[in-house]
Amino acid sequence: MNALPKWIESLGPFSPWVLLALFIAASALMIWRLEHMTESGVEGTVLGTLVMPYCSGLGNLIFVFVVVTSSVRSTEVMTNCLVNNVTNMTLLIGLPAIFWGIGLVPKNKPKAKKGKKKEEERRLNRLAMLLTLTAVLFFTGAVWALARDGELNFTDGLVLVGLFLFWQCFHVFDVLKNNVRQNRSLDWMLAVDLGLLLVGGYGIYVSVQGLVDWLATVQTGFISAKNLGWLSGWLMVLPNALLALYYGWKRQPEVIYTSQVGDGHICIPLCVGLCALAKPIRNPPFFESGILVLVGAVALHFVTVLLLGQLPRFFGWLLAGVYGFFLYKGFLG
Repeated sequence: MNALPKWIESLGPFSPWVLLALFIAASALMIWRLEHMTESGVEGTVLGTLVMPYCSGLGNLIFVFVVVTSSVRSTEVMTNCLVNNVTNMTLLIGLPAIFWGIGLVPKNKPKAKKGKKKEEERRLNRLAMLLTLTAVLFFTGAVWALARDGELNFTDGLVLVGLFLFWQCFHVFDVLKNNVRQNRSLDWMLAVDLGLLLVGGYGIYVSVQGLVDWLATVQTGFISAKNLGWLSGWLMVLPNALLALYYGWKRQPEVIYTSQVGDGHICIPLCVGLCALAKPIRNPPFFESGILVLVGAVALHFVTVLLLGQLPRFFGWLLAGVYGFFLYKGFLG
């Protein structure tokens, strides 16, 4: 198991680039198998809520493990998670809206029986998205409330992890209920897909561990240890960016939303909670503004999904501008 990391380390100055390529390749492997799972009959909302978040958010979970087992400041986890979630909810949903538009409700009412069934599925997906967006508001609000004293401690971590586990149990029982209702059983190929997802997960683990170790040795410049939280946050959203652009091109808006929102659940509250269980997390300087931007973006999505059933291109540009404001507050504010 240690052969791959040792071989990459032996490449010297080329090792960071190889680690970055490994991270992208492992993420692409996961997307490939997730697409097969979609074609095998796993609904978009289920895929985006229960499977995809763990795949796209695996890098964040591994980053938490690296931080709690090293001397890296726990504040970097909070920075990583805020950068991840704000990028998801602004830029990575905004870009597909700009390029292709995001419509959750068909413009014309289908007349055929099959078309009506498809419309019903879209409506159910829309309700599921409203529920997951509401969860983001609650989870973000919980982190803000618990961290008002300037840090998250062990007890705060228990609360956040407990909230996440309850949320996941709710979705697991919902999937089982739907399978019983539709008399559906899981395909045997699911085990193969999950095995390949584990291979991709190992590649992500090796790449994240190697990149964090390398970055810790760089003390000057923008790409250095002082910006570890920001740089790792941007690295972790690369799989999310691939998912958003791919499913935007495929015209599957429900997967765009649920994958980005579900990945946000992995970061807040799970990653933050797990880190707080190991060691206290001090708030980064831009904590308040980051929370405000995140809540504002989620509220915008909730309103547009509820009232319009789509995210018009104008709002895509607006979200991209909000992300620019977030960067300004993070580095210059």
